[in-house]
Amino acid sequence: MALDTLRISLEKVDFRQPTQVTDDTSVLTLKNLVFEPLLKWQPGGLAQPGLFDRWEHSSEGSVWRFHIRTDAVFHDGEACVARHITDFISAILDSRDTFSMRWSYHRYLAHAKFIAEDDRIIRVENPEPIADILDVFTEFYICRVAPDGKPVLGTGRYRVIEFAQEEGRAVLQHANPNGRNCYSPYCIIATAEPSAEKRLNYLFEGSVDIALNLERVEEELKFESNFQWGRVTNTLSIIYYLNCHEGIFASAEGRLAVNHAVDTTALVREVFHNLAIPSTTVVSPFHLGAAETLTRIPYDVAEARRLLEGLDTSKPVVLRTPTYMPERAEAITRFVAASLEAVGLHVVVEVEADRPAYARQVGLEKKIGDLALFDSSPHSTYRVLDDKISSVTRAVWWQGYHDTEVDRLMKIANDTVLDEDRQDAYGRVLERLRQNPPWLYLVHPIEVFGAKKDLQGLSLSCKGVLEIE
Repeated sequence: MALDTLRISLEKVDFRQPTQVTDDTSVLTLKNLVFEPLLKWQPGGLAQPGLFDRWEHSSEGSVWRFHIRTDAVFHDGEACVARHITDFISAILDSRDTFSMRWSYHRYLAHAKFIAEDDRIIRVENPEPIADILDVFTEFYICRVAPDGKPVLGTGRYRVIEFAQEEGRAVLQHANPNGRNCYSPYCIIATAEPSAEKRLNYLFEGSVDIALNLERVEEELKFESNFQWGRVTNTLSIIYYLNCHEGIFASAEGRLAVNHAVDTTALVREVFHNLAIPSTTVVSPFHLGAAETLTRIPYDVAEARRLLEGLDTSKPVVLRTPTYMPERAEAITRFVAASLEAVGLHVVVEVEADRPAYARQVGLEKKIGDLALFDSSPHSTYRVLDDKISSVTRAVWWQGYHDTEVDRLMKIANDTVLDEDRQDAYGRVLERLRQNPPWLYLVHPIEVFGAKKDLQGLSLSCKGVLEIE
C-alpha cells in the first residue's frame, strides 16, 4: 500500500524566485519534487531527458532544437509551452545571484538566440558550437509564480498546497494520486531545522520520518542499526583558491608543493569523521571527463619541501577563511595551516565571519591573501573551467591562473559536440589540471540522510538531493 504522509526535516525550506539558481541541497530536494529541469544531469556529467524529452543538433553543434514533452502541464492546469521557457531564460540572463553578482549564464549565452519555433520546440542558435548548453539546461528548473506571489507552480510530481517561508514549512501533494507507485507518498510535509543535531534527534524520537544532511553534526555520527542510512559522495569540491597573481603561488612549484603538503586522508579522518573522500583535480569523480585512472597528488612532505627550496618563503603566507560554507571551515583551516607550517611556511590566518562579504571579496575584489578556503559547487565541468580556471574568460572566480596548454585543451573541449568525444576532451583538461594545479585540492564531502527503517524507495543523488522512487 502506498505511503500516505512522509515527514522530512531539512536544513531549510524555501522556494526561491525562478531566476535564483541554487546548489543548496535542501532547496534542490524540494525543487526536484515540484519542478522539472529542462534536462536531467546524470553521474558522469551527461544529460538525460527532463522537461525536454528529446533534442537534435546540426553537425557542427551550433544549432540545437529541443522538444518539450507533450504532457507538460503546470499545477494550475496551464500547459507548459515554449514561451514559458524563453521568458525564463531571458529573465535569468538579466538577474543576479544571492551575493548580488551577475550569473555566469549571461556570459555563456551572450551570443545565443532562443527561438520558439512553435509551442513545443525551442531552437538555439549560436555562432560557435555550444554542446555545453546541455550542462546549462540541467540547472534551469521551470517555474511560474502563483497569484499569491509565491514561486511554486511547476510541472513536477508534487504540487505545493502550503508554503510558509517564515515558519520554514511546506506541504506537498502528489499531482497525480492515481498514478503514484507504492513508494510515492500522497503528502509530504517538509519542515526546516538549521541544526543537524536537532534534525537527528527528531528522527530518533519519531517526530519525522527522514532527516537530511546529517553529516553536518559536530561529533562523529553513529549509524544506529534501527534506522536506515543513505550515504553518497557529493559533487561539491572543498578547495583553497591560490593567489596565482602574485606571491609564492604564482609559481607552479609553489602550488604543487602545498598539494603535496596536506594529508587529505588524515583530513578526512580527523575533521570529517570519514565522511568525505580526497580530491584529485578541480571536479569530483562524477563530473564529465573525470576518469577513474586519475590519481590524486600524493601526500609527500619531502617533495613539498624540495619544491619550495627555490622559492622565497621568507614572507608569511596569508590564509583566509570563512566560518561556514564550507561546513567545518575553521577546523579545515586549522588542519591546513598546521600542514603548511610543517613544510616550512609561516602561516597567518584571517577569519571573515560575514559569508556574503567573503564571497564578494574573493570573487569581485580578489582579496584572497595567498590562499582562501572556498567550495566549488557547479556539477558541470564546463562551468567550473569557464568560471574559475580559464585565463581567456577571466571570470569572477578566476584567481590569476594561466596555463597555455589548459586554455588550448579547454577550447577543444568547448567545441566538441558528441557525448563520448566531450568526455575524452574534458578528461584531458582535468588530467592537465592534476599535473599543474590551480588550487589546493582537498575533499568531496559525503552527504547522509537517516530514515525510518521500514521506508522504501529512498536514495541520495550525488548532488545531495533526496530522491523518492
